[in-house]
Amino acid sequence: MATVTTMKCACDKCLCVVSLEDAIVKDGKYYCSEPCADGHTKDQSCGHGGCTCG
Repeated sequence: MATVTTMKCACDKCLCVVSLEDAIVKDGKYYCSEPCADGHTKDQSCGHGGCTCG
């Protein structure tokens, strides 16, 4: 059986793949950054190069 170690950020607009070990977990979902986990309430992007979420 394979073990999952990375997955796409749970933010719908985000393009990032996040390590489960480094992810921010909120409500059982895995996010790449605080802005994604907070739903971009302050219109901030995740800050990762090439991603335009936020």
